[in-house]
Amino acid sequence: MLYFDCDYMEGAHPAILQRLMETNMEHTYGYGKDAYCESAKAKIRTACQCPEAEIYFLVGGTQTNATVIRGFLKPFEGVIAADTGHIGVHEAGAIESGGHKVLTIPHKNGKLEAAAVKHYLERFYQDGSCTHMVQPGMVYISHPTEYGTLYTKEELKALRKVCEEYQLPLFLDGARLGYGLCAPGTDVTLADLAKLCDVFYIGGTKVGALFGEAVVFPKKNTVPGFFTLMKQQGAVLAKGRLLGIQFDTLFTENLYLKISSHAIEMAMRIKELLTEHGCPLYINSPTNQQFVVLNAAQREALKDRVSCETWEELENGAAAVRFASSWATKPEDVEELGRILKTLP
Repeated sequence: MLYFDCDYMEGAHPAILQRLMETNMEHTYGYGKDAYCESAKAKIRTACQCPEAEIYFLVGGTQTNATVIRGFLKPFEGVIAADTGHIGVHEAGAIESGGHKVLTIPHKNGKLEAAAVKHYLERFYQDGSCTHMVQPGMVYISHPTEYGTLYTKEELKALRKVCEEYQLPLFLDGARLGYGLCAPGTDVTLADLAKLCDVFYIGGTKVGALFGEAVVFPKKNTVPGFFTLMKQQGAVLAKGRLLGIQFDTLFTENLYLKISSHAIEMAMRIKELLTEHGCPLYINSPTNQQFVVLNAAQREALKDRVSCETWEELENGAAAVRFASSWATKPEDVEELGRILKTLP
């Protein structure tokens, strides 16, 4: 069986495992107060070209989204997101359970458009009873999106402009950020995100780490007491160095971008093979997530040989499915996929 379901099926990059083994018996202070966390933070600040940035290490994406959003919002505020946004669809109500509503608006290819956000805000404040409603308190986006699409720098600037007009912080979920940064044609860098976002995070769980996300606040004291909020949320790892070592390794000798580039190379080959063998694109993604339409016969032929994720059921037994590559995808597995595709009806 070949597995292309998602980008966190494997453990961790061997360089990370090696460093964890090498440092296993060292004695360090807990809760991120160790030299490895400090080194990782310094390397991330350099990569973001943001020497004043505050950086915090959390364990997983849902935990990170919930903690960051709770840190920004007042009790009567909600967060604006695309109706396909991860926080509104795939996080089991984590945001709502913290007392904050996800205010969804229509997406375009998975993205929030600045004009749509502005339209929503204009209509909200024109309503004479808006003070009786959940107040919009921040804007959430992900890069890449749930559809594997990417924001351009101009789109981010436009969103930033609307956020500034309405004094709303802009939060970018970067669970798969490495794959976005290395996608062909992108013009968005870590330095751009540090200039355009009030907070974003660099995903490790899906990009080579065993676990972990690095939250970046470009400006100091953006959320006073954020560490204490993390503790309250159960988001502080006592053995904090385990996060520091992983991110220190990922940001040594450009490893984070190197392994992300490998995933993109594999994804582009997967896209080529799928389209060559008559599988139409459901959406054209430049990232490690590739979405195609398989008919009922093709799904049946693949089910015992290739594992991929059904994204949306369509008519007559067809479905939009996702093939995901990762830092760990083997070229020989991709080529085996190509041989299997040749046998499809």
